[in-house]
Amino acid sequence: MAAHLQEAKRVVLDYHEALGAACRARDATTGDIAEALGAGVSEDYLWRGMHPFYEQRGAHAVAEVFWQPLVRAMAPLQRRCDVFFAGDNDADDGATTWVCSMGHLMGLFDGPWLDIPPTRRVALLRYAEFSRVADGRIAETAMFCDLLSVMRQAGQFPLPPPTGQPGFYVGPRTGDGLLYDEQDPAEGKATLAVARRMAEDLSEANRIARESGDDRLPHEVLARCWHDDMLWVGPDGIGASYTIERYRQQHSLPFRCGLTDTEFHGHVARLAEGRYAAGFGWANVSHRPRGGFLGLPASGPAEMRVVDVYRREGDKLADNWVFIDLLHWLSQQGLEPLDRMRHLLGIKEF
Repeated sequence: MAAHLQEAKRVVLDYHEALGAACRARDATTGDIAEALGAGVSEDYLWRGMHPFYEQRGAHAVAEVFWQPLVRAMAPLQRRCDVFFAGDNDADDGATTWVCSMGHLMGLFDGPWLDIPPTRRVALLRYAEFSRVADGRIAETAMFCDLLSVMRQAGQFPLPPPTGQPGFYVGPRTGDGLLYDEQDPAEGKATLAVARRMAEDLSEANRIARESGDDRLPHEVLARCWHDDMLWVGPDGIGASYTIERYRQQHSLPFRCGLTDTEFHGHVARLAEGRYAAGFGWANVSHRPRGGFLGLPASGPAEMRVVDVYRREGDKLADNWVFIDLLHWLSQQGLEPLDRMRHLLGIKEF
């Protein structure tokens, strides 16, 4: 039954190898990278990227908009993966098969990228990539990466200090996130079941909050599905938190109290294999900022595109890596941190 998952992994690993070879040279052209992409993706390939890249169609467009400018700035570019697994999509009753890859893209930041000034030092771009595999090719990709972390590395961080620890990342404590080999299907089902229970607990907590007017998420609710020494690794701008109690203080409370009128819109993909699970939405959630979240004032409604990657330990979740397209979220409120940076650097006037 798992043979098709192993085949999907092989397709994505071959794609990573071909793309990686093309991304080693700073003088790699759009055509060079598009050729490498084209060997592994479908003709009608759909690529979803974070602000300011958004949706692109076809290998050439993806190479031109995302990969070639990044390679020009940071070659030799190296993928350093911490989590890799495949699964049938729980969000469409298993109709599609996806592969999740998470880690960093690493390079020498010797040239500007999106006008972020180079540091001439090694740089890390944290990423989570979801690839839908069909007929032996990648038909669709969602590429989430932490642009705010690159701005921080370049001394151009545009937001108030985060409530969690900024610039913090570690991979799985168990060091077993690369699931290249076939896994016991029962383990994946158990992981998905815990993730579902956790989501149900949050839905219940949201209902109680609406009725009571108290947005605080009780420790005992989180403890149903999370280990007390959980690790939550959020995007730059929010930061990381360790233990349930610090997660409540440093992320859950600012998020829940700073955002209201929340509506959930589900996932494009949700998958699990072994003790790992992940999902992303486009968008997962919408809400209205009422002041305080990210240290910013109240604003109008906005949608949020979010990735969650989980590691299960026993019957509870232990690690959660989170990516949020915060630049897209801010742009809906009239805030463009990249443009503000360009203005401060004298590259562009408002």
